[in-house]
Amino acid sequence: MFVASADLVSPWRFQAHPEVWLLVAFVLGSYVYAVRVIGPVVVKTGPTITTKQRNAFIAAVLLLWLGSDWPVHDLSEEYLYSMHMFQHMVLSYFMPPLVLLSIPKWMFDAVFGSGRARTAINWLSKPIVAGVAFNVVVMVTHIPALVNQSVSNGPLHYSLHILLVVTALLVWLPICGPDIERQLQPGGKMIYLFLMSVVPTVPAAWLTFAEGAVYKHYDIPVRVWGLSVTTDQQIAGAIMKTGGSVFLWSIVVFLFFKRFSAGFSDAQSYRKESTSDDQVLTFKDVTDAFGRVAPIKEPKVNN
Repeated sequence: MFVASADLVSPWRFQAHPEVWLLVAFVLGSYVYAVRVIGPVVVKTGPTITTKQRNAFIAAVLLLWLGSDWPVHDLSEEYLYSMHMFQHMVLSYFMPPLVLLSIPKWMFDAVFGSGRARTAINWLSKPIVAGVAFNVVVMVTHIPALVNQSVSNGPLHYSLHILLVVTALLVWLPICGPDIERQLQPGGKMIYLFLMSVVPTVPAAWLTFAEGAVYKHYDIPVRVWGLSVTTDQQIAGAIMKTGGSVFLWSIVVFLFFKRFSAGFSDAQSYRKESTSDDQVLTFKDVTDAFGRVAPIKEPKVNN
């Protein structure tokens, strides 16, 4: 009886989540079906997806499974708010761009077409609309009353996750969406991502410097890894700061060097640039040249 009772309060006890397994299986099956069945019909020549898109999809599915299944899901829902924050970072910052990078243009067109659905997606993915919607969701999902209620209410919990993922996908569409024409220019991407990194610093700072338990649900006797409630909140703030700001700033730095260092190595090279007038000297050219030269006549010698 004591063992069974202890197992019930163990943070590491295994808990099955068949709904997560079904979701992962559905996403995986849908992508494979689209690539192998729909793709060859739409794409007449060449591969339906690239190696980069395939690898991005595999990484996205792994992150979806990692952030939604045991033990991350159970620790985030019952014991640690820092794990809850890590879960949100995975679902809103790390997974969405990989999802979009894995979707080829033909698949995006097949899903949304060119009618009202496409018009709605184009409007919702406008930088201002998507940015405001996503940051409002981020701020709302950190309200203590809502957090305390959602972790003990399954439908509300999953609804907030769906809302977070959908708005995150809209935010990333202007950055790395399948429709290249709808993407921002490199300079616009850098400004957009920088502005997106500002808002998460507000709740991150609040969590870092808050005293006492902000979220009463996580103020429980069972402490994972011996972390106190205050330390747990501070780690959550650090994760949000790192995931929300440093991650986005890293992309900004990458875009900056990619934009302004293009052609730098070629410009600094000492190699002669080839021109259309440059020709390769062949053996036939040499023999033809000698053939055009008149033989030298030897002077006659008088005896």
